[in-house]
Amino acid sequence: MKQILLKKGMVYSVEIPEPATKAGYVKIKVFHSCISAGTEITGISESRKSLLRKVIDKPQKIITAAGYLKNQGLKSTKDKISSISDKYLESGYSISGQVVEIGKDVNNLSEGDWVAAGGMGFATHAEYVLVPKNLVVKLPKNLDTLYASTATVGAISLHGVRRADLKIGEYGVVFGAGLLGLIAVQILKSAGVRVACIDINPERINLAKSSGAELVIDSSLEDPVNSIRNWSSGYGADAVLFAANTSDSKPLSQAFQMTRKKGKVVLVGVSGMHINRKDIYSNEIDFLISTSYGPGRYDDDYELKGIDYPYPYVRWTENRNIAEFLRLLNAGAVDLDLLNPTIYNFNDFSKAFEDLQ
Repeated sequence: MKQILLKKGMVYSVEIPEPATKAGYVKIKVFHSCISAGTEITGISESRKSLLRKVIDKPQKIITAAGYLKNQGLKSTKDKISSISDKYLESGYSISGQVVEIGKDVNNLSEGDWVAAGGMGFATHAEYVLVPKNLVVKLPKNLDTLYASTATVGAISLHGVRRADLKIGEYGVVFGAGLLGLIAVQILKSAGVRVACIDINPERINLAKSSGAELVIDSSLEDPVNSIRNWSSGYGADAVLFAANTSDSKPLSQAFQMTRKKGKVVLVGVSGMHINRKDIYSNEIDFLISTSYGPGRYDDDYELKGIDYPYPYVRWTENRNIAEFLRLLNAGAVDLDLLNPTIYNFNDFSKAFEDLQ
C-alpha cells in the first residue's frame, strides 16, 4: 500500500506493507484523509531540522542521549542517532473510510461499517490504517466520507468550545481563523453564542463572516481589544478561544486584555508564552488549556488499551467528542462547504503540500 511520509522537509509517497490486524484495533480502508494546515506544515518543518537544531530546540534530549551513551556505548549511540535522523515521519491524524477487519475485543464495530478515525501515528495519510478502537467512530447514516474525514480536527474545536463553557447570548471571541477557529465559530453560533473572530488574513476573515461571525476584525488594521470591548458594551468577552498559531506573545496578551473580569481564555492553538501578570491578575482571568480532542488524549490506557472512561463521570471523552462532531455535521450545524475545501487525489499529494506552504 502507499503512505505519505515526511523526511528532511520533503513529502514522499512510499510503498509499505499493509498493517496487520491485532486485538483491540480496527483496520480501515481510507476513503478521505484531512490535511490540517497548521499541524502538517509544522511536521514538515520539524522533519527539515538538523539534529543540532532539534537539540537546541529541545535541550532535554541531550540528557536522554547522555544516558543512552552511558549504557550502550559510543558506537550504539551514533547508530541510534543516525537512524533517528534518517527516519521517515508519518503525517495525518483524521480520516474516514470503511472497516475491512476487526481485531479481538472490538465489540461495537463490524466489517463493512463506515467510520471516522483519529490519532497521530494511526489515522495517517495512507491507503489502509490500523487504529485503536477508542479512536474509531461509526458515521451517522448518509454522512459523506469527505466531510467525515474532518471529525478529529472538528473534535479539537469542539473540546475548546466545551472548555470555554459559553452560554446562550454570551460574547465569545475566536482568535485565529484557521480551520480550527472557523469550525469553532460555527459550533458557537449554533449554540446561541454571539461570536466575533479575529485574524490578519483577509480571505480567512471573509470565511469567518460567512461562517456566522457577528463581528470580524483584522487585527493588522484595527485594535482588536478596543473593538471587542465596544462590541460587548464595554465589558469584554466572556471567553476567548485562542486558535491562532504563532510564536509571538502579543496576540495572547491582547486576548487577556479583551476578556471581561473573571472571564476565560482557552488555549486551543499555539502561542508565545511570555505572560504579563498585569494582563490577568486584576481581572482574575482564568487561563485554560484545551488538550486536543478531549479526555483520553495522551492516556495509553484509554487510547492504546481501549479502556473507556465511565460515562457518568467523564461525559465527553475524545471518542464521544468525535461522535458529536459527526452529529453536528450531519445535522447541518457545521457546514464545511462554507470553508471552500480543496480536494486532492492521493497521487497529487505533492501539489497538496506545496499549496499549503
